[in-house]
Amino acid sequence: MNSRGIRLGLAFVIAFAGTTATNLVVFAQQPKRPEPSSSQMSGMPGMSEEMNKRGDHVMGFDHTKTTHHFRLLENGGAIEVTANSGADAESRDQIRMHLRHIAKMFAGGNFNAPMSVHEQTPPGVPTMKRLASEIEYQFEETERGGIVHITTKSGEALQAIYEFLKFQIKEHQTGDLLEVQPSLVRPGL
Repeated sequence: MNSRGIRLGLAFVIAFAGTTATNLVVFAQQPKRPEPSSSQMSGMPGMSEEMNKRGDHVMGFDHTKTTHHFRLLENGGAIEVTANSGADAESRDQIRMHLRHIAKMFAGGNFNAPMSVHEQTPPGVPTMKRLASEIEYQFEETERGGIVHITTKSGEALQAIYEFLKFQIKEHQTGDLLEVQPSLVRPGL
């Protein structure tokens, strides 16, 4: 067993020692993630170096200083980006500016940003463009960044949103769940 495996084993034993039966279910439900290669150890793992460069340019912040999450929710989904450090106000502010812009672009049927990062049209985008009037994109600030909430009442739009977000999860290898989760509670929105 390598040193990483030993550290993971110790972490599990320590976590397990204070675990209740309810928490065991949570551990069992976490997706199994492949061990990252050395090129995947920073930023958004799994992205090619060229895609990293395109992403940093399009987003306006350094991917190695941030964490992305893409969530499939009952009423649509969410794109969440946070600065890794609470003291990194520059990344936090750049994230907020980018996500505000993304929410406005997507609402207008403009998906040029993800198309530029991935050098292809992500699955779901043609339908999301066609059904733009049936999808709402709302930006929300978080402590370290922000979230774009994507919601719809249209079954066809919902499936397109899921296709788009699953593509993002796989491309960026975020480890986020590929199954639909309960919708986020958004007080004040």
